[in-house]
Amino acid sequence: MRKEVEALDIADVTANWVNKQALEARTEQRIRELADLAHTPLFFGRLDYGGGDHGGHHFYIGRRHVHDAVGEPMVLDWRAPVSQPFYQASRTVPLGVDLRRRFGYTGGELTAYEGERLTGPAGPDAAPRTSRLLQEEIERPRVGPMRDIVATIQPEQDEIVRSGLGGTVCVQGGPGTGKTAVGLHRVAYLLYAHRERLARTGTLVIGPNRSFLHYIEQVLPALGELEVAQATVADLVAHVEVRSVDSPAAALVKGDARMAEVLRRALRSYITPPTEPVVVERGSRRWRIPAYELAEIVTELQERDIRYGAAGEALPQRIAHAVLVRMEEAGEAPDDRVQDAVARHHAVKAAVKAVWPRVDPAKLVLRLLSEPEFLAAHAEGLLGAEEQRAIVWAKPARGVKSAKWSAADAVLIDEAQDLVQRTPSLGHVVLDEAQDLSPMQYRAVGRRCSTGSATVLGDLAQGTTPWATAGWREALAHLGKPDAVVEELTAGFRVPREVISYASRLLPHMSPGLREVSSVREAPGSLDVHRVPGGAEDGAGTADAEGSAEDGSEGGSQGGAEDVDTGGALDAAVVGACRTALLREGSIGLIAADVRIPALAAALTAAGLPYLDPGRETTAESRLTLVPASLAKGLEYDYVVLDEPAAVVDGEPDERTGLRRLYVVLTRAVSGLTVVHRRPLPHQLAAPGLRESTL
Repeated sequence: MRKEVEALDIADVTANWVNKQALEARTEQRIRELADLAHTPLFFGRLDYGGGDHGGHHFYIGRRHVHDAVGEPMVLDWRAPVSQPFYQASRTVPLGVDLRRRFGYTGGELTAYEGERLTGPAGPDAAPRTSRLLQEEIERPRVGPMRDIVATIQPEQDEIVRSGLGGTVCVQGGPGTGKTAVGLHRVAYLLYAHRERLARTGTLVIGPNRSFLHYIEQVLPALGELEVAQATVADLVAHVEVRSVDSPAAALVKGDARMAEVLRRALRSYITPPTEPVVVERGSRRWRIPAYELAEIVTELQERDIRYGAAGEALPQRIAHAVLVRMEEAGEAPDDRVQDAVARHHAVKAAVKAVWPRVDPAKLVLRLLSEPEFLAAHAEGLLGAEEQRAIVWAKPARGVKSAKWSAADAVLIDEAQDLVQRTPSLGHVVLDEAQDLSPMQYRAVGRRCSTGSATVLGDLAQGTTPWATAGWREALAHLGKPDAVVEELTAGFRVPREVISYASRLLPHMSPGLREVSSVREAPGSLDVHRVPGGAEDGAGTADAEGSAEDGSEGGSQGGAEDVDTGGALDAAVVGACRTALLREGSIGLIAADVRIPALAAALTAAGLPYLDPGRETTAESRLTLVPASLAKGLEYDYVVLDEPAAVVDGEPDERTGLRRLYVVLTRAVSGLTVVHRRPLPHQLAAPGLRESTL
């Protein structure tokens, strides 16, 4: 197929150079689409039909359509309607399928296959409750890029993937339920089913960090798509350079949706009611528009509540129209050219500048954060005095370029920018890890799909910011999609049942009402909890865990790494657990509270164990990654060693956020989790019957 495209001669079919350029670009794109992907087979499944319209036929299912030399299909694109039974058929509803076959590959070579008989009496090849081949693919030790996901999509996920373009879908799913897989499949499916429309309006995938974007760069080609725009929320609002970090209190206020109204009020305050008439001279005639009539025009524009910039551009035309009405009353016959000339008249331009001046969005936010009186005037009835003090800069900046903007400030500037000029909308946006966004960040994303649709992915239990989403309905309202459909995924595939059950002990204390993930994978021995002697439960180290009363310390994250592991016994135990994990195949993640990272890095170096930083790709020679708890979200490892859970909780500004952070790090393991602690486990995690070993 690739050679056919490469051999095309378009010289005789292009009427002009524009057509030639367009055809050449499309041909080059097609050649890229047909490039071989290393270790990625052309098909991963097969459907055999025993009756119906397709009776006696079988179809191979793959990442793209493949035909033979005469154009007969050999492999069907997984997104085509005829491929849907591969994901949806079951013994209860076989959809005409007699046998469904899955193929397993290692390094591009066929290593296994599994047949599921969907019709006839149940026999030895009848479909199992959960595909063993699927489980083996998930459990397969991985070194290098993350696993291919197209062959593992499940029925409940497939229904979401193939839902229409017109509506917004929100997917709530616990760890390992395949939220990201659903989002990536959905964008690939929509581009297949609505390619022309989305080619005009655009598609965007928004991820939480650069590591995630690197991941989807690898996965999307295997789904049949090469060109999908990707960004973080910070990329979307990068109007200024971010050079500072807000306090939690300031970030909470700046991220509140009330700030949108504060900005709107502040922007509208620049509008000044006219007090002088406008006099336009044309030839020997003078045309006068009195101040009261100008005020009526300004009031009408304000009441329409259109964008500030658009109204400012309309105002000179409205004044010019009033002049033309007087010209016509005087017997003249002006046309559009006369109106445009009047709108450009210096008197009109001067009046517009005085009444409706241009406003720079960044300067508007700068003034709000630098002038307490200006902020108070426009936050009255919205923000309390304490909230206003939290966001006003102690040392006002002299200008936009010298200001030390924070990430939340950039979002405010984006809001102000939209108040001045409407933000262009895309056809579809996929938003992952949405639970961590503030209301103002939701508004920033919503502006990018105001006339399109969105796929929102997240887990309320993994919200680890002070402003984390409390409920999806509220979040979707901020996004501008209050009528979106909310779906919940509860079947877990990545995290072993023993591990997810252990982590789910935290749910009632941090996210009551959420359903526990039910893992389809049993892995006896996948959870180990080890206690290092010397902690508070042994009658020692209480001051280390809780802080010293003499120096006023409150313990936790304020005390430093020495308070957690005074004698280095914990460090040694953690290094030992890493050595044990490295005896197995696959990737190893050592996750710890941020404050513990320097001490553990030194201990690993002293022990001669090389390690990687998060985001760097593992290799056969380097399989251990040292991960701060704050960066663990979205990552996964075959085996995880978790250092001191209590320190992870203490590293956050409040207990609920700390427990959510702990829930995240407990659920990063695909095959096994080892917990090593010296301090007592958080009481929400400890439970009667928990078996621990003492190191």
